Amino acid sequence: QVQLVESGGGLVQAGDSLRLSCVASVRLFASYTLAWFRQPPGKEREFVAAISWKNSVTSYADSVKGRFGISRDNAKNTVYLQMNSLKPEDTAVYYCAANYLGDNHAEYPNWGQGTQVTVSS
Repeated sequence: QVQLVESGGGLVQAGDSLRLSCVASVRLFASYTLAWFRQPPGKEREFVAAISWKNSVTSYADSVKGRFGISRDNAKNTVYLQMNSLKPEDTAVYYCAANYLGDNHAEYPNWGQGTQVTVSS
């Protein structure tokens, strides 16, 4: 069983930066593809970014390309989401997700509890 715990959310102003972290309690962390999703208020959950287990290939939603960066530290069982130039429309609950040996757009069966990010204008 994979346990994912997100942290780093908060209330920021437009244009600010924030870094989210997600620590995974799992063996063979390096064999997991990790992703960030978000759910804005009143909307469905959407893909934000992913980083593959093999070669750390990254993928991004068009809405965050050039502003967000996903990275991983296999020694710390942690995946990060660096968010720059934040906009009010980035306001959402951000979720960490993991899949074993899958690609960036495969199904994610493992999810964290989420962390709130609120961007004020």
